[in-house]
Amino acid sequence: MQQLLSANYETKLGRPPTLTGKPTHYCAGCEHGTLTRLIANALNDLELREKTVMVDSVGCSVFAHEYINVDAVSAPHGRAPAVMTGIKRVRPDLVVFSVQGDGDAVSIGLLELINAANRGEPITIFLVNNGIYGMTGGQMAPTTPEGMVTTTTPYGRDTKLTGPPMDASKILAGLERPAYVRRFVLPITPLPRSADMYSARGPLEGAKIVENAFKVQLMGGFSFVEVVSTCNINWKMSILESKKYAADVMAKVFPPGIFKDKFGVEMKK
Repeated sequence: MQQLLSANYETKLGRPPTLTGKPTHYCAGCEHGTLTRLIANALNDLELREKTVMVDSVGCSVFAHEYINVDAVSAPHGRAPAVMTGIKRVRPDLVVFSVQGDGDAVSIGLLELINAANRGEPITIFLVNNGIYGMTGGQMAPTTPEGMVTTTTPYGRDTKLTGPPMDASKILAGLERPAYVRRFVLPITPLPRSADMYSARGPLEGAKIVENAFKVQLMGGFSFVEVVSTCNINWKMSILESKKYAADVMAKVFPPGIFKDKFGVEMKK
């Protein structure tokens, strides 16, 4: 097994200069911390630290500038794409990205997201989709699966009243200008017929997907990566139960896949 892993993946130890080394505030079991590391690794491998600006949006990722060692600007709730557009147009030489939650990007910020994508702004947006408002108390989000219990749907989400979960990747892929629209499931996945073994396929695949998103921006395209995640605190589950729910429910409502790849980065090594 060790030989198989070493043959396909490069082993890297220690903290890259794109991470500050500060302990994170994320809840135990949350994939925000994993995504933070994947972004930092990609920026380091592509040697982009000195030319990158992160735009903080409102949500669980709002303090990511404390951990990712790049310049950062804060944006009002849902307005990260607009702030990113302004930075990129003034300084087109910079790499600009944001990490947004599903409530931030697909509810209050949906108009900003769609219009930035429709213009084909050369920016990169990572959407963390955990199907719920994580930071503000566990309310129903636009992405909440049918039947999920939240603080505002105590009997489970009724799609007859609220409509079905909104699929941001499908919406953006239907526009002409986006260059890269991709979704992957980040949590570790329980292996079939095993009570205590999990697959790390999500983080391993995600490393390349995150890197591809930045490459697309460098090529002049709009890139959007939706990251299916968990929120065991607001889902009222244990950490491992939330991983199973992500595989059994979230990954079926929001299946991973390539929705758009204009530059063919998925085909390149």
